[in-house]
Amino acid sequence: MIELLLVGVGAGNPKHLTLEAIEALNSADLILIPRKGAGKDDLAELRRAICRDVLKAGGPRQHEFDLPVRDPTTPDYLKRVEDWHDAIADVWAKNISAQTARHGRVAFLVWGDPSLYDSTLRIAERVKAKLALTITVIPGITSVQALTAGHAIPVNGLGAPFTVTTGRKLRDNGWPKDAETVVVMLDAGGAFDTLDPSGVHIWWSAYAGMPEEIRIAGPLAEVRQTILDSRAKARADHGWIMDVYLLRKT
Repeated sequence: MIELLLVGVGAGNPKHLTLEAIEALNSADLILIPRKGAGKDDLAELRRAICRDVLKAGGPRQHEFDLPVRDPTTPDYLKRVEDWHDAIADVWAKNISAQTARHGRVAFLVWGDPSLYDSTLRIAERVKAKLALTITVIPGITSVQALTAGHAIPVNGLGAPFTVTTGRKLRDNGWPKDAETVVVMLDAGGAFDTLDPSGVHIWWSAYAGMPEEIRIAGPLAEVRQTILDSRAKARADHGWIMDVYLLRKT
């Protein structure tokens, strides 16, 4: 039987790893490191750097493999993602089978926390249908926590709820009904620019928690173009970008 360890490693800073995460990684027999293709080598290197920092001498083997990409010809977004997850699960299963005797502990480093806007758990369930395995989750610091810590702000108003949504939903549906504070993740690019900026404050971070972190905050009407320009430059410089932001009506 294989135990699949899904280890939340924070938003990209090795110091974000919990003691539980470090213990889990060192207990593994094999660590899987996915490669996402040209232009995204930094993501695999961040996983390698974390392993170099926390693994003990003689620790688990590391195995790298290439991930499939989404098929852009599939018009429906959810169908495109579901098909992609099926393909990733096939690759996971083949690599786990090839690298193990179908027993032992296999670890996968997950950005942030596996429970929040991350597909690793859904993919793992697909793998579970193909291989005999159990799933263990080690929680991690989320990009939302890195965002609010970096800007030194609370995520919610006094005794108030907050809404977490995606850039796609914000762009398509507008400001969530009755929400005062909105946290936006998985934004393909500047969904906040579709909103009426009147009375809205934004706290934005790219590469939250990483050495190259960029932070911009202020009234949305005043800083939105600065954020869009900074985002475009950062994406061009790195070949990829991870950003997250909080919007609050003042």
